[in-house]
Amino acid sequence: MLDIREFYRATNPSRTLNVADANDRDLYIDFSAVRCGSTIEEMRDKISFFSPDEATVQLFTGHLGCGKSTELLRLAHELRKQDFHVVYFESSQDLEMGDLDVSDILLAIARRISESLSELKQLELDAPRGLQRLLQGAARILQTEIDLAAELDVPGLGNIQANTEGKGSFSAEVGIPGLGQVQADSKGLSLVALGIGKISAKARHSPELRGKLRDYLEVRTTNIIEAINEELIEPAIAQLKDLGKQGLVVIVDNLDRVEKTIKPWGRTQPEYLFVDRGEQLRQLQCHVIYTMPLALLYSNDLNPLTSRFGTDPKVLPMVPVRHRDGTDRLDGLEKMRQLILTRAFPGLSAAERQGRVLELFTSREVFDQLCRISGGHVREILRLLNTWIMKERQLPLSPQGLEVVIRERRDRMLYAITDEEWALLQQVHQRKQVAGDNSYDLLISSMFVYEYRDEVGSWFDLNPVLDAIARQNS
Repeated sequence: MLDIREFYRATNPSRTLNVADANDRDLYIDFSAVRCGSTIEEMRDKISFFSPDEATVQLFTGHLGCGKSTELLRLAHELRKQDFHVVYFESSQDLEMGDLDVSDILLAIARRISESLSELKQLELDAPRGLQRLLQGAARILQTEIDLAAELDVPGLGNIQANTEGKGSFSAEVGIPGLGQVQADSKGLSLVALGIGKISAKARHSPELRGKLRDYLEVRTTNIIEAINEELIEPAIAQLKDLGKQGLVVIVDNLDRVEKTIKPWGRTQPEYLFVDRGEQLRQLQCHVIYTMPLALLYSNDLNPLTSRFGTDPKVLPMVPVRHRDGTDRLDGLEKMRQLILTRAFPGLSAAERQGRVLELFTSREVFDQLCRISGGHVREILRLLNTWIMKERQLPLSPQGLEVVIRERRDRMLYAITDEEWALLQQVHQRKQVAGDNSYDLLISSMFVYEYRDEVGSWFDLNPVLDAIARQNS
């Protein structure tokens, strides 16, 4: 019998699966067949098949929580198997998402590339002196004594003291049992990564320091791009290929979470970063993938956006659990069932899991109701189920408990909907489309409206939590 606490932990909606991990790989569900094609395979093939030796840039978007990070980690895993060196990172860990500029993103990329390359002992890159000079200037501007020295823990050697003297390399005498004192050498990539991290940390929580840092860096954006390309990316790619690698790929996740704050000149932050400054974001001379806010797809800036980046954004749609006419889509429902059953019984076959549904739910009907009400949103079904488990505290879960969870979720959503938005929601419900209006951006970013794909193309519908009310008001 499944322990309810184990089931609760297994349905944690905040957990991102990484298929590079064997345990997570057992939990992964491939939704590509019902999402009308594999977006990730297309992105992979653009890099590995069509343009392995040319720098490419791609944009990836979708609803928050629809599974983008899991898919990007899968992409990273597949590209590594094809001998690409992949640098994946979540930008929200490095950046202040409410106040960003292009220089912040570029430095975060430089930091993560430097960290990743410094772990490859076979590489012998010269110290990125131009980047070091930029960091020293930034440190002076901030009037902060940022010591770029660090203790680096080298497996098998112990702690090595690093400094930026000489040509940017570091050396240290390290005591190794049986060998005495050995001179250890490495290049200054770790120091650059450390310096960027320290400067960013100083500025991240202080708008005043961020402003000072930005004033210094923004006028030097071209220099930053040139330094990253000439001192990091290009020499790294050359040496990676000598080692049998195909090239360098950088995946910048969570930029879709950039807040829609208004810049002093009236542009929203996403518009400014991806449209006004998109040309600079595409100038890195390696394969780069950026996530971007979904709302940009429904703005008047879509054409300028695609022109700046030279590519159409790839969208990860919801898992369709119903057709346009409202009838059940059986293959989509089955995929959502698998998502839950795999979390509950990871060690069993698909047939064995199906035979144990009634250990989790009082009926198969209530299980299907959970899948329908989720709208095919991966994180939402886990959030609803996680809350349901916590409320009932025993298995199997009852329909009464699900009704409570849905009602509470619906009430919280209703608080945020204005009369004007209700009118727009009814139009979406009737037409299955959205127009190029900022009001629709809000409906989509607030998860009131979901996007789906089928053989005909893109279509939209209300979050099923709101659907019953919309029918009553139409």
